[in-house]
This record gives sequence, structure tokens and C-alpha cells, in this order.
Amino acid sequence: MKKTPRNLDSLPVENLLAKIRQTKGLSRANLATRAGITRQAVHAIETDQYLPTTAVALRLADVLSCRVEDIFRLVPQEEIVEGELSAAVMVPKALQESVRVKVARVGSRYIVRPVVDLGEILNYAVPADGLLVPSRQAPAGLIQSPRRVQVRLLRDRHVIEQEIAVAGCDPSVFLAGDYLRRHTESCTVVGWNLGSTAAIEALKRGEVHIAGVHVVDAFSGESNLPYLRHHLKGNDYLVVTFALWEEGLLVAAGNPKSIRGVDDLARPDIRFINREEGAGARLLLDQKLAAAGIVAESVAGYDTIARSHFQVARTIAEGHANVGLGVRAAAQLFGLEFLPLQQARYDLVVPKSHLNDHPSIETFLNILVSRPFRTEIDALGGYDMSQTGKVHPLRP
Repeated sequence: MKKTPRNLDSLPVENLLAKIRQTKGLSRANLATRAGITRQAVHAIETDQYLPTTAVALRLADVLSCRVEDIFRLVPQEEIVEGELSAAVMVPKALQESVRVKVARVGSRYIVRPVVDLGEILNYAVPADGLLVPSRQAPAGLIQSPRRVQVRLLRDRHVIEQEIAVAGCDPSVFLAGDYLRRHTESCTVVGWNLGSTAAIEALKRGEVHIAGVHVVDAFSGESNLPYLRHHLKGNDYLVVTFALWEEGLLVAAGNPKSIRGVDDLARPDIRFINREEGAGARLLLDQKLAAAGIVAESVAGYDTIARSHFQVARTIAEGHANVGLGVRAAAQLFGLEFLPLQQARYDLVVPKSHLNDHPSIETFLNILVSRPFRTEIDALGGYDMSQTGKVHPLRP
């Protein structure tokens, strides 16, 4: 047998030869004879002095009636990266313990968010990229930022770095991620459910690659561009339409409260479920209330917040509210009545720099305009994909 010395620190191999041999009731001499090697060689292999050649490993596995990988297993090497918590995440003491997190590399930074922020269902469906570990002590004289965290990775770092972080309130982004994975194998999408304002702010902070927005200007009736021109500096952004969708009032099946429009929200027998401040639906609601001369304080439930279109719909379907404002797709999913108020354009905003430093983003945008993807989104209902992929100049 050819004996190859190894550096035990450089090859993380778990050696189970002795354990399997003893389970089979074989002595070292028995195993050596049947495998055609010396007893000293078996001793050297079991004590991690040498790694066997491929031929010897195969003979050992044959004698022990198992696979080579049952005897010698590669031990995953622990890798720890330092990142920063998204500004949208609170920093309680619990985050210093072991917490499942997603990690996105945006530019040169690693942005970290707890998986639980994806929602109660996706928390169990989306694998974590890593676990938070207690931070190292800052050097003497320096103050450790509470947002600087360390993550023990559970997945290959190079795979994590290919993920695309998308902030917005359209859940179909996860379907886009699945289509992307079919094209690139290792790349997928991590969608963070944030209202339009929060999504754009996360993009400006450099915490996501793409932000979704649907804000209709109250004066011009134009979607998104007036809002983006006000909140984004320069012209270094690509604005691409994902879909058109209808926004309106969601009410229980059969409309038992006979709600006809925004005026009914001030009725004492009506309880509303709202979206968070800065969400596109919240901005639309405030515009409609102002136009109707209704003060927010007169709407019961105005301060009761849901964090997504689907949470609004679920709250109404479960009977905890009578009405909310959202998109037709959410109403259809939960079997609710829908009273349309306006059609809005849902656009994706991408810093042009990411098209160069994250090549998978171009693939992602190409998938959005592909016929299979558009056909599937059309089948969901509530989406109009006729303008998907249209690019809008932010500033002439």
C-alpha cells in the first residue's frame, strides 16, 4: 500500500474506520488480511497517520460492506463572516444568540436579516444562510457597533454571494427566484417584504440589490417616477416594470357590510386593517381619505397594521377586520370581494452598478420577460404582464 502522509489540519476528514470495523466484529488483523494490506497499515489509517489510496479505500469498503464515504467523511469547514444587520431590524439582546439569518452580499458588504422576517410560513420553508454568533470584543479604545454581527455560515459562501436581495411587497418574487435557480443552479432570490418607501430606503442604504415600488402620484396620476425622482439622486438607476395591478378595497365574500367606497370607512360599524406607514397602499389610502375629507382618526383600525397585502387579506378572511386596502391578487387568493380604486404599475429599481458587480441580475431581468414566467404569473390572477420589462428613464 502506498502511504501518503497528510496534514491533519488541512484535510477535515472524519475517520470512522475503527468504529465500523468494531461494529462488524473484525480485528485489525482480520480486516488487513481480507483487504490485502498489513495490520500496521490498518493501524496507521485508523489513527489518522495516513490516508489510504483510492484502491485501498475501495477494498476496505468492500470488506466492511459499506461505501467509502461511510468510512471517510469530509467535515464541513466552519466559515465565519462579519456583516451588519439591516437598518430595518431591531437590535434586541436576543440577536446576540444563535439566530437563523439570511446573508446578502451587496457591493462589498454583507447584509444580515433574521429568517423570521420573511414571515411565519417562509420561516420554515427558506433555509438559513447561517447562524449569528456572539461578536468578538472590539479592540481597546474602539466602540463595537451594535449592528456589526458575525455569522457562522451554514452554506457555501460563494453560493450565498450569488443570491439577489429584493425588497418589495410582491410575493411572486419567490417564483422568479425559482425560475432563476433553474437557469443558474446556485443563484436564487431572497425577497424581503417591505413597503415601497422602506424598500427604496433599503436600496439607498445599499442593503438590497433591487427595490419594488408602486406609488401613484396624486397630482399627475403617474406611477412611481415622480416619487423616485424625489427620493433618488442622480440617474444611475434602471427602472423596469414588473407588472400592472389593480389596487382597491378588500372586503369579505358577499360584502356583508355593503361597503361601496372610501366614504364607508368612517362608519362606526366598520373596522379597517391598514398597512405600515410608507407602504404604497397606505399612501393611496391617505390620498383617498384626504380627497373625501375624512380624517384618519375617524377610521376605526387605522392604527392596526398588517405588513403585507396577503396579511391584510388574511385578517379580513378570518373576520378580524371588515375592510382593507390591497391588490386584487390578494383578494382572489383568499376568496374576498374586491372594489377597485386604481390601476398601478409595480416597478423594480436597480442601481446600474449592480448590473456589473452581480451578473445574475441581468439573468433575473431576462427571466421576467420570458414567456413561461409571464404565463405563470398571468395564471395567478390580478396581474397584467403586458408592460413587463419596459424600461423607464428616471430622468430625461
